[in-house]
Amino acid sequence: MNGSLSGIGFHGQHFDALLADSDPPAFIEVHAENYMGAGGRPHAQLSRLRESMPVSLHGVGLSLGGAKPPDAEHLARLVALHRRYQPASVSEHLAWSTHDGRFFNDLLPVTYDLASLYRVDEHVDQVQAALGQQLLIENPSRYFDLPESEMEEPAFLAALVERTGCGLLLDINNVFVSCVNTGRDPRAYLRALPLHAVREIHLAGHSREIDGAGQPVLIDNHGAPVDDAVWALYRDALALTGPIATLIEWDSDVPAYAVLRSEAVRAQDCLRDARAV
Repeated sequence: MNGSLSGIGFHGQHFDALLADSDPPAFIEVHAENYMGAGGRPHAQLSRLRESMPVSLHGVGLSLGGAKPPDAEHLARLVALHRRYQPASVSEHLAWSTHDGRFFNDLLPVTYDLASLYRVDEHVDQVQAALGQQLLIENPSRYFDLPESEMEEPAFLAALVERTGCGLLLDINNVFVSCVNTGRDPRAYLRALPLHAVREIHLAGHSREIDGAGQPVLIDNHGAPVDDAVWALYRDALALTGPIATLIEWDSDVPAYAVLRSEAVRAQDCLRDARAV
């Protein structure tokens, strides 16, 4: 996708408004798992939108960090979806969600050590071979450090990019949430990443909560406008990468289409400014 483009995560309740928009977003993204059925209204809407704009697939169920390879049936459904819509990009999280045949409704953290690197490496290679397309890996939101980790997250991602040829989906909100929660510098984190591999950027909202120990914690909830501090970090990232196709994610307490669209317009303004520089 052209790096000067901003898009939105698509929700079915926005279908009519999106079709009627005289200046629509440049692309839309959907969670792949929501479209793994054979037909029905979701596919009818997505097929209609695919006629006029690029679509990206964002997965949450491959469990790339799991102990076993991605589930064969799940991967087959993803491949069929890929063939159906020919997406501009396909992305997944650096996380795991399955173990011993059980599925956990969460994106669980990966230990950053060599054993995990080799395991995720094999799983990414398997998915890319099945799709015939580069897979983008999203940096996760974190709430604590796993004591077993032997390397920093940017170093793990850099090694994964080098070994597999995958790309990165840089989630700016996740950078901010993770660094605040673990006491790191978000800008230093950005500089440590293999920025040449970034193919897409995500922006989303978060909430501020108090944990069981009475300490403040940021929660990546995708249920609020993008925070001003995340917008500032986004501009810092664009100064390092240049314009990169950017998506607004808003998956809970989904607002009216106009609200979501206004966030995408703000991202587009940032992209235009980065391009001018």
